[in-house]
Amino acid sequence: MDLTLREIHSLESEGTIDFDNSERKLSETKRIEFSGDWVHLKKGAYKIVYNEVVSIPEDCAGLGYPRSSLLRCGAFIHCAVWDPGYKGRSESLLIIENEEGIRLKKNARMIQLVFVKLEKKAKELYSGKFKGENL
Repeated sequence: MDLTLREIHSLESEGTIDFDNSERKLSETKRIEFSGDWVHLKKGAYKIVYNEVVSIPEDCAGLGYPRSSLLRCGAFIHCAVWDPGYKGRSESLLIIENEEGIRLKKNARMIQLVFVKLEKKAKELYSGKFKGENL
């Protein structure tokens, strides 16, 4: 399943990660507007939001892989595992290593989401902070 580009955000502050999330603070972001349907991004790190709402079944997990064309342009995406029971409009980290940057079109295909069938339904479904994000 392809996930496509809805939004891009620059990271505007430091983040804080601890052991149990009691002191977690996510980096503040600022939305980058498209010019027409396009945006040029310089080398750096960005948060992206996908168009598609993902709903992971109780007996599956999701793994995201960047599309090969993105890699060939000097950019890649880091994403975490989509846990059983997660539902939301997901976010990932876009890293641009190309010294010249990259041009991205709104709704561009960014990653391929692969579903992994678990041997049995998860004992506990995802109930973290990001369940229902961006809906």
